[in-house]
Amino acid sequence: MEFFRIKKDIPFMRHALVFNVVSALTFVAAVFFLLHRGLHLSVEFTGGTVMELKYKQAANLEKIRHTLESIGYEQPEATGFGTAHDVMLRLPVIKGITSKDASAKVYDALCKAESGSMQQIDTVTAKGEHVVKQSCSDAAGSELVGLQKVEFVGPQVGDELKQNGLNALVMVIIGVMIYLAIRFEWKYAVAAIIANLHDVVIILGFFAFFQWEFSLTVLAGILAVLGYSVNESVVIFDRIRENFRKQRSATVHEVIDNAITSTISRTIITHGCTQMMVLSMLFLGGPTLHYFAMALTIGICFGIYSSVFVAAAVAMWLGVKREDLIKPIKPKDETDGAVV
Repeated sequence: MEFFRIKKDIPFMRHALVFNVVSALTFVAAVFFLLHRGLHLSVEFTGGTVMELKYKQAANLEKIRHTLESIGYEQPEATGFGTAHDVMLRLPVIKGITSKDASAKVYDALCKAESGSMQQIDTVTAKGEHVVKQSCSDAAGSELVGLQKVEFVGPQVGDELKQNGLNALVMVIIGVMIYLAIRFEWKYAVAAIIANLHDVVIILGFFAFFQWEFSLTVLAGILAVLGYSVNESVVIFDRIRENFRKQRSATVHEVIDNAITSTISRTIITHGCTQMMVLSMLFLGGPTLHYFAMALTIGICFGIYSSVFVAAAVAMWLGVKREDLIKPIKPKDETDGAVV
């Protein structure tokens, strides 16, 4: 299925050096911001407190954030989930305050913001355990803010999550390289990995420059971008292999240009549909999906760019040729079939 067909090949590889220089400068800038500013890691990585609250009325997230800022939290994360009454708080560690005291302080501040009073309720569980629960009620005794769950993420858990996330990223890269080396040839595998690392580092550079929160959902988005970018590179590499079989007299530049040009319509359809879905999450998905969608948006845009101007160009610079994919046909020996 094609929206249009381009009859004359676009000379992409003629300008490959210029685009590679732009890519290199963008990559260096991203690395600089990563080293200079670093990532703004979420509570999952740094440790902190996660609280789930249920409001009697629809929760005012801006009011909640303002209340948290007034008690010392900088850029607190308050997001809705489930219904308009449910709120999740992710709060970083504050020096000198234990996680238990921090959750009590936060709940008390939010209760006062709703003009309620906090009470201690003694309950006994089915196992006979004595539990003290906190409740925020108005003068009539109606609960205004319910504390559904409190979880404490320690620094050790955060370090483990960071290590696991890095391991996942490395395993994906190794798996992709092995797959491409088996399906095509090592030059294509190296080219695709360079293109993928280009995409990942630039996404991280954006998050470092703007100090957007880097959470587990963002990490999931980056892993998704890796697979998405590889898919586009495989399509172009597959068309290059096909062209090497069909266009026996064409040069390597002509083969690659034709492969990219002939897949443009497919690229516009697939990436355009995906981008519409991602943009709907970005603008309508709320704070929970915002940075996940942002990572995908940046990754899709640079994934298209890198598949054409990084992966294909690097494969060309590495000296890919027809013999790498198609074994030459050996001429028959003149003595074959001779009767002695």
